Amino acid sequence: MNFNRPFRIEPTPEDRKNDPAPVRHGRSWIGRIAGVALGLIGTGALASGAWSHYAQYRQTMATAEERRDLVPDVRVTTVEPSDGIDVVNLPATTSAFASANIFARASGYIAKREVDIGDHVKEGQLLAEIVAPELDHQIAQAEATLGQLKSALQQAQANRELAKVTWDRDKPLVEKGWLTAQQGTIDSQTLKAQEAAVSVAQANVVAEDAQLQVLHQQKIYQHVVAPFDGVITQRNIDVGSLVQADATSGTFMFTIMQSNVIRTQVFVPQDAAFGVRPGIDAIVHVPELPDRSFPGKVTRIANAMQPGSRTLLTEIDIPNPDGTLTPGIYCTIELRIPRKTPSFKVSADAIIFNQGGLQVAVVENGVVHLRKINVVRDLGRQVEINSGVKTGDKVILNPSVDLADGSRVTLRTQAVS
Repeated sequence: MNFNRPFRIEPTPEDRKNDPAPVRHGRSWIGRIAGVALGLIGTGALASGAWSHYAQYRQTMATAEERRDLVPDVRVTTVEPSDGIDVVNLPATTSAFASANIFARASGYIAKREVDIGDHVKEGQLLAEIVAPELDHQIAQAEATLGQLKSALQQAQANRELAKVTWDRDKPLVEKGWLTAQQGTIDSQTLKAQEAAVSVAQANVVAEDAQLQVLHQQKIYQHVVAPFDGVITQRNIDVGSLVQADATSGTFMFTIMQSNVIRTQVFVPQDAAFGVRPGIDAIVHVPELPDRSFPGKVTRIANAMQPGSRTLLTEIDIPNPDGTLTPGIYCTIELRIPRKTPSFKVSADAIIFNQGGLQVAVVENGVVHLRKINVVRDLGRQVEINSGVKTGDKVILNPSVDLADGSRVTLRTQAVS
């Protein structure tokens, strides 16, 4: 007997007969009903999801169709031509129309000084007087020497006349043989020697006279006068000062500037330089004089660009009769330059900048056309362009990012500000 097997009591046939009949609970019907319900729920969920997706699809298609058929209302402005005059403002510094440093041309001491810094002087007015007694002695000596040389010239002329008379008398006698040929030779050569002596005496007189003129000119230089109308801007001498006349190290006495006309120099950029020519209008503005402007004209140009800066040197003369402007002040020059090439003004709000570069959206017959442009000058709220548009074109202000070439729009005009 195997005691490891589990103990089990088998029912007898009798017991089986006496067992009650099994009770059936209908679980299969409940499962079927649950399955059907779940199926209906799933079908409803799928139908609802499908309907929602279909409704969303229809809404999306309707939105796309509406967007495709939508004609947006845009603000536009009209392209206008730029003015025929290009106004350019450039910085500058005033300078005197003419300026001269006055040096001593005669050596000596300052006896008089008639002017000081800031004095207005006229051409030829005495500025200072130099005294040099030794110069007077040199002049007296030169005059005496000139007198001696003139006397020597007269003596040489008399000797020449005597030699000529002698030769004229002896020449026929020599030809007839009444005088020796030797005597004739002596007479003719004596005449030639006297003529040469006269030439030397004349040259000495001319040389001494020229030297005397130099001394007289130095005497004139003792009176220092103004070379032109102007104002004294520098003074380096006083009464009693010793001055030296020398071409390289002469005494620097005064500086005088002509102030009734003021000159300015400006460097005009290349984009505006091609319209610059003598005679065009220019106006000087000084920050410290905001209520006044000083008109003038371009007087001369360099006719060559500066290689480093690509600018044109331009000089402007400004009348300054009352002396309000002074040399050396900062100012701005307003040049009114005639345009050489046409350009157009467009609102800065119309510019499109994307991968296609700078563009504007031009509307023609309700259709958008994107055109590339070239900006030549930024004026702040407006820009100047020289390509891509023409006068009268309608350009869209603040165009949308999705605006495409060929799109249809309706216009709402806005004037250029």
